[in-house]
Amino acid sequence: MYISQLVLKNFRGFSGNETIINFKEGINVILGENNAGKTTIIKALDILFNNKSSKKLGINDFNRDIDLDVLKDTPPYIIIAAKLTESPEEDEYSEELVAVANWLTKIVSPYEAKITLEYSLPENEISNYQVFMSNKQMNKNEYWNYLEQHFLKKYVIKIYIGNPELKNQLNPIELAKFDFQFLSAIRDVERDLFKGNNSLLKEVIDFYMDYEIKSNIGLSNIERTKQISVKKEEFSRESKELIKILKERMRIGEEQILKYVNNTGAGIDKSKPVFDGEIFDTELYSSLRLIVEKVTGIKLPATSNGLGYNNLIFISILLSKMQRDASGTYLGSNAKTFSILAIEEPEAHLHPSMQYKFLQFLKKNNQSEVRQIFVTTHSPNITAAVDLEDIIILQKEDNERIRLAYPSKVFDTKTTDDDDEIKAKKKSREYVGRFLDVTKADLFFAKNIILVEGIAEQLIIPEFSRKMGKDLEDSHTTIINIGGRYFNHFLRLFDIDASEYALKKKVACITDLDPVRKKITKNNTENDKVTSEWSKCPPILLDLNSNQYAYKDTSNNLLNTQFFSDNIQIFTQRKKLSSTLEYELIRINPEKKELIMDAVSNQKELTELIDMVSRSENINKIVDRLRQCTLKTELQMALENGKIADSQENRIAILASRYLMSIKKGEAAQELAYLISSDENEMITIPDYIVEAIKWISH
Repeated sequence: MYISQLVLKNFRGFSGNETIINFKEGINVILGENNAGKTTIIKALDILFNNKSSKKLGINDFNRDIDLDVLKDTPPYIIIAAKLTESPEEDEYSEELVAVANWLTKIVSPYEAKITLEYSLPENEISNYQVFMSNKQMNKNEYWNYLEQHFLKKYVIKIYIGNPELKNQLNPIELAKFDFQFLSAIRDVERDLFKGNNSLLKEVIDFYMDYEIKSNIGLSNIERTKQISVKKEEFSRESKELIKILKERMRIGEEQILKYVNNTGAGIDKSKPVFDGEIFDTELYSSLRLIVEKVTGIKLPATSNGLGYNNLIFISILLSKMQRDASGTYLGSNAKTFSILAIEEPEAHLHPSMQYKFLQFLKKNNQSEVRQIFVTTHSPNITAAVDLEDIIILQKEDNERIRLAYPSKVFDTKTTDDDDEIKAKKKSREYVGRFLDVTKADLFFAKNIILVEGIAEQLIIPEFSRKMGKDLEDSHTTIINIGGRYFNHFLRLFDIDASEYALKKKVACITDLDPVRKKITKNNTENDKVTSEWSKCPPILLDLNSNQYAYKDTSNNLLNTQFFSDNIQIFTQRKKLSSTLEYELIRINPEKKELIMDAVSNQKELTELIDMVSRSENINKIVDRLRQCTLKTELQMALENGKIADSQENRIAILASRYLMSIKKGEAAQELAYLISSDENEMITIPDYIVEAIKWISH
C-alpha cells in the first residue's frame, strides 16, 4: 500500500480549485521555490496520518484568494484528503489492507482507500454567518478579522473514512497503525539523541539489545523469549554483586543515617529503613552515551561532531526506531503497519557529497521498514541522486496559483500510438535521466532557462548579459550547457502545449547554424547520385559548386522544429552568413585584434588578415596570405571561376573562417569570457541573436 494522491482545497497556498498531488511508491522528492507549498504538503500528510499530531487548524490555514462576494455568502472551508492504493506486489490479504479495511472506496484489486479531513462551519451556523457578513461593509482583511473574532471558535474538524459523502467518521484508534515521522529543517538533534535516557535512543537500544536472538528466524517466539529471559536473569545475578559491594561501602554510613532515624522518632514501631536494591538492564540504558571512536582509538562525545554528521546519525537511529515500531515479533498487535518518513530540506545540515549519499541510501535501503518517504528540497545535489520518476515540482504562477509538474510524465508513451513518437520519447527519457547531474538539475529550480550547446556560450553569455545591464540572476535565469545539440530531449520537459505535466518556464535555446556539405559522385552503372557523409562547410563556400557538393546552410534540425509551445524560443545566427558563436564574434568585430588570444593559433597570420580586411585589400591578396590548406585551395579555384565577388562581406567571411579553424575551443571559451568581462569601453559588439535571447528571457 502507498499514498497515491493528496487532495488539497483552500489549505494555505492551495486555492479553492481542488489540487491533486500524485505520489509514487517509495521516495517522493518535492521541489519548488520558497512559498510554493512544499511544507504545506508535508503538514497535510502530518495532520492526516500522525496520530500524535494536533489536528487543530487556524485562521492562517485558510487560502486567502477567495473572492469577497463568495466569502460573504459561503463560509470558507478546508479539505485535506488522501487516497491510498494497493501496491503491485502486495499480498492478497495484507496487514495494510486490514489497517484500512474501513476506509475502502474500491474493493477490487488494486484496492483504494480514502481519508478526508474537513474544517468547516457547522450547517446550523451558516444562516447566522450570512446575515452577519452581508450587513458588513468591509475589505478582505477586515473580513478575515471578523471571521476570526466571531465565527472561528465555532468551526469544527471532522475526519471521514471511505466515501466522504457517507460521513463515516474516523476512529482515532485506526491511526495507531500508521507511523508518521517528520524531520523539520530546524532541529536540535543533540537534545534528542545522545543520552541513553532519551526516549528515542532508549527505545532503539531496547529493541536491538539481544538482536541476534530477536532476529533469528529459526526460533519460535517462545524460544526467543526464553533465551532473552536467561540473559536478563544472568544480568540480574551479576548486578546483585554490584549491589552487595555498594551496601558494604555504605555499612558504616548506614549506621550514622539510622542514628538520626531513632532520634527523630521514625523508629517508634521498631521498624527501620535499610538500603537495598536490584538493577535491571533497562535501568542502565541511561548510563550509555553515544560516542564517536576515531581510527586512532580516541573516543569523543558525539556532541563534538559537526551538525551534519550528527543529523545523519540521528536519522539512522530514527530509521532504526521505525523498524522497531514495525516489528510484529517485538510489539505484537501494537506494531505499526504503515511507516512514513518526511524530511524537510536535508541539505540544511549536509554538505553536497553527504546530500547525494544520503538520498542514495534512502532509495536503496531495504531494512528501514519505511514504506514511503517524502523529501522537500532546494538542492540540485539531492535531485541528482534520485530518478526522474521520483520528482514532483511545485510552481507558483503569476496569479499565485500553485501548478504541479511531473518531469517523468512528459515522456509517457501511453499518450500516443505513433511508433516514431514512442521511440523518440523513450530516447529523450533515457537521455535526460542519464544527464540529470547536479549542474543540469538546476533546470528544475530556475525560473527561466537558457540552453546552450557548449562551454563557450555558458561562460560568455552571462558576461554579455551584464554588459547589457540585464544580470541574469535578477530574472532568476540559469544557463544549462547540454554538451551538444540535444535540445529536443530537454525541451520536452517544458513543452506545456504537448503535456499538462511539463514545467511552465521560459526557455531560450541558443544554438549554432553549423552549415554542412557532402560530396556527390556518380554511380558507374546508373546515373543516380551517391553521396558521402555530411561535413562542416565554411559559409563563404556554401552553394559554390552544386555539381560536386550538396549543401545545407544549417545542419541544425532544431531550427525546423514546430511542436514547441510559446514559452520556448530558439535563437541563432543569420542563415548563410554565419556558423558558430566564435565565427559570429569575429564576423561582427573584424577589426578587434583582442579576439586573437593565447588559445588561438596562427596568430601572426590572423593579425595580418585583420589589417588587410580593415584596409579593404583585394580579396585575391587576402586569400594568398592564407597558410596552405584546403580552404585556401577551394577559395583560389572559386576566385578563378568568378564565383566569389571582391566584397567586404566576403573578405570578413574569409577572416572568420580562418579564425574558426584556429580556435582551441575549451581554452578559448575561458579567455573570451575574461576578455568580454574586462572590456570596459564596450568595444566588442554583441551578436544580434544573443542580444535578442537575453532581452526575451529577461522580459
